[in-house]
Amino acid sequence: MPRISTTNRRNATKVLLLAGLIAGTLDICTAFVQVYLRSSKSPLPVLNYISSAIFGKERAYAGGTPMMILGLLLHYFIAFAFTFFFFWLYPKWNALSKNRFLTAVGYGLFVWAVMNLVVVPLSRISRFPSDPKQAAIAAAILICMIGLPLSFIIGGYFDKSRQK
Repeated sequence: MPRISTTNRRNATKVLLLAGLIAGTLDICTAFVQVYLRSSKSPLPVLNYISSAIFGKERAYAGGTPMMILGLLLHYFIAFAFTFFFFWLYPKWNALSKNRFLTAVGYGLFVWAVMNLVVVPLSRISRFPSDPKQAAIAAAILICMIGLPLSFIIGGYFDKSRQK
């Protein structure tokens, strides 16, 4: 088994942190903008909604700022989990390096499916969004805000490391 140099490990860590922060930030900012445009109200309760996955609706919305912080941390935890999975998967599945845009669409749809068909139903939110229009918007957001950044940042990292 080849040894990974300290420099390569450090670069991989930087790429993972950058990709996870960008994807997580783009995704949460898009959720904030979407809520604000739809309701003209503060988007911060989005963070309570996220924390309600663990703590339930009543406790999450009554918990104020601490629950919002927990919601934000949970959001980034999930974003980084999908980032780590993509980073692990990319060099193992050659099809991902063929077309970054198709990879972004495929991975965005994968994230949407996992979140809406597995994570949300197993959480205390427990309901799948049944409105097809909202589901399509959510999928498009995940394609653009998670799939594209991961495809280009992580794809670029592996393309550069293959050239060395």
